[in-house]
Amino acid sequence: MASADLRDDLSCSICMNIYTNPITLSCGHNFCMDCIKRTWDHQDQGESTCPECRQRFRNRPELKRNLRLCNIVSRYQTAQPDRAEMVCTYCAHSAVRTCLQCAVFLCNNHLRVHSISANHDLTQSTASMKNKKCHIHNELFRYYCTEDAVCICTSCSVVGEHRGHQVESLDDASEKTKRKLMNVMKKMNLKRKEYEKNMQNLKVSKREMDVRVTSFTERVTALFKDIREHLETLENRVLVEISRQEEFISLQLTSLIQKLEMQSDELLGKIIHFEELCNSADPLTVLRGDLEGFDFWDPEEQPGKDTKTVANLDKILIDLTLHTGFTDILTKVKKDKGFYVQEASDVLLDIETAGNNVVVTGNLKSASWSLIDHHNLKTRKSFEVCQVLSNRTFFSGQHYWEVETSGLGVCSVGVAYGSIDRKGQSCNVGYNNKSWCLQMSDNKHFAVHNSTDTLLHDSSSCRRLGIFLDYEAGRLSFYQLCDPIKHLHTFTATFSEPLHAAFYVFNSCVQIKS
Repeated sequence: MASADLRDDLSCSICMNIYTNPITLSCGHNFCMDCIKRTWDHQDQGESTCPECRQRFRNRPELKRNLRLCNIVSRYQTAQPDRAEMVCTYCAHSAVRTCLQCAVFLCNNHLRVHSISANHDLTQSTASMKNKKCHIHNELFRYYCTEDAVCICTSCSVVGEHRGHQVESLDDASEKTKRKLMNVMKKMNLKRKEYEKNMQNLKVSKREMDVRVTSFTERVTALFKDIREHLETLENRVLVEISRQEEFISLQLTSLIQKLEMQSDELLGKIIHFEELCNSADPLTVLRGDLEGFDFWDPEEQPGKDTKTVANLDKILIDLTLHTGFTDILTKVKKDKGFYVQEASDVLLDIETAGNNVVVTGNLKSASWSLIDHHNLKTRKSFEVCQVLSNRTFFSGQHYWEVETSGLGVCSVGVAYGSIDRKGQSCNVGYNNKSWCLQMSDNKHFAVHNSTDTLLHDSSSCRRLGIFLDYEAGRLSFYQLCDPIKHLHTFTATFSEPLHAAFYVFNSCVQIKS
């Protein structure tokens, strides 16, 4: 009973619900702020009275919230957020149903009595009737205005602002809305299943990627460990060879030094003997002296000339050992470790396709733009623009080539079908549906296909590029060969014709690197 009594004390006499922003008039009665405003708006102009005691106010009072009452209402609703609102109107028992006509809460006992006396619309017990009543006429909503899409009471449809509008009963309108919601939910469920399917696919892809990353990381770690072991072995082999050569050369030089020392000592002895003879005053002593070696001197003989026959450090042998060792390591990487090392394809330019302002070098590896018309050989394959194709076609497999640009003017590198037009601006590589390219201009890079260009932000002034083509997979990738190597862009397509390497040069040049 205490809960029901407190609810009565906290209920507005206009809307019969718990106060919302309660205010207190000078007469002492409390109301919801919106309720008293609506009530006074329907009274005659200049007349404001208290709905309970009918006290008249000469001027409409200024409405201020009763903060103390607001706090009491807040604590009450916090303490009993649900059950306090669902107490039977006639007793303190919990309400199980709400009568929409009578706007009362009914417990089980009073529900039986009410059902005997009247056949009214009943609904699940709700915490408040406020949202079921028209705030203008204080009547229960009975209809749904299809023109304004709002619930209305009987007075709204007869004398109110919805008079003459197309209306439906709440049940009919509710059923129509439910059918619409069911259709929407079906679509939502289908879309949700699609989302879940895609999400599952992405999760599977993520798990597979994690496995691949882990596997590749382990392979790279094992690879570098193996490479370090091979490099250490190669280093030891080269150092041993250098030591062997050093020892051999050192022995030769030591032997020659000893020989020269003996010859030098022998000459020194003869020099001393000859000096004694030269210093003697007795002619017989000079003439009878040991003159062996007197005429030994050979003006062409060069003491120590045997040093030219001494072997030098065999640098070629060492370089060959290093080269062979590095080659073997690379072969092992490709064969034993399963790492794919792409070798550059042999790409040469087809001079018959070159435009008149394109200069192709004799080795067919470089193309540059010239202001002078060089009157290149005119054939049906020649371009009107400053463009040239490779003489080689790619119709299957994986291919890789590298190019270096001048960094000036406009330069495009990519691939094109042999059936690309040869005349008009639409024949420019990238500006039709038969070619794909990376265009460089003013240190900016663009990915271009079918006249659609995409600015690439992750690029630098590095002028050396790697181009990778996987024909079956339909992938054309561009890499900037700086430090570190950067991936610039990848085109994906279904290639239907053999492809040529394609080059466009305007006030620039491009060179194919071997």
